[in-house]
Amino acid sequence: MQSDALIRISLAEQVLELLVGGVVQSRYAVSTGTNGPGECNGSGCTPRGWHTIHTKIGAGAAPDTVFVGREPTGEIYSAALAQQYDDRDWILTRILWLSGLEPGRNQGEQVDTLNRYIYLHGCPDSTQLGEPGSHGCVRMRNAEIIELFERVEAGTPVWIQEAPFDAASPRRPLLQRHRSF
Repeated sequence: MQSDALIRISLAEQVLELLVGGVVQSRYAVSTGTNGPGECNGSGCTPRGWHTIHTKIGAGAAPDTVFVGREPTGEIYSAALAQQYDDRDWILTRILWLSGLEPGRNQGEQVDTLNRYIYLHGCPDSTQLGEPGSHGCVRMRNAEIIELFERVEAGTPVWIQEAPFDAASPRRPLLQRHRSF
């Protein structure tokens, strides 16, 4: 695991990058909130700003393991299961549960990322990535969430921005003022 890791996500590009020591190590297509960026509880939006990985869930679970309420159901995702439960928002394989670090923006009251249950998580391989489609979480391919899960630890900083990545995008872990973990 990388102690100087940083995850950054561009909502405009629908891309997640893992940086170590300020250098991009991995880049993944993702799918974020259909309703765009936003922090309010019940909005279905993806929250912006500084977060941290609060909890890692699913270590050792088989690919396509189905989670409901952060617990494995004993099911493995399949087309038949999807047809049987066509209304489920599939959370598969691994969960990286985020917690906001900015009081009033993504932490506390009606904007609390942790209490909104915002995750980085696996999804069915048939899910379209590279465009918004989630209820606020960040969806990833199962093989890629496993890879990311193994490379980060609880406490890893996560930066979510609306704009495309550029030279001004954070390349280093949190600013000292956000070191609350």
